[in-house]
Amino acid sequence: MVMTDPIADLLSRIRNAQQAQHDIVSIPASKVKKAVLDILKHEGFIQDYTFEANAHQGLLHIYLKYDADLKPIILGLKRVSTPGCRRYVKATEIPKVLAGMGIAILSTSRGVISDRDARRMNVGGELMAYVW
Repeated sequence: MVMTDPIADLLSRIRNAQQAQHDIVSIPASKVKKAVLDILKHEGFIQDYTFEANAHQGLLHIYLKYDADLKPIILGLKRVSTPGCRRYVKATEIPKVLAGMGIAILSTSRGVISDRDARRMNVGGELMAYVW
């Protein structure tokens, strides 16, 4: 089966796993998904992730993060740019998510980076997702 939007699939699997209070969720691997997970790990939204090679493309195991009351750290995930409607922003137009409490993930000419890094590097790009 061909997947038309792997980033939306990644976000949906994380959202569903946290709603079911799973500790680990596994997804098919790709370089873009690894880059998104690197950002989520660096910003403190997930504990960690590991890559498991197999005969096909490999698997990513994502270790989810919860607070002391077992509430998920990620309160919301939103896919912004979709395959049917891409959304691009200039460096000066990058939105702040929840007044800076959340992050926007962008795909730029310098790779997949967070909104803070994009502002610091003064680059725009495709606005992939919001995480808060």
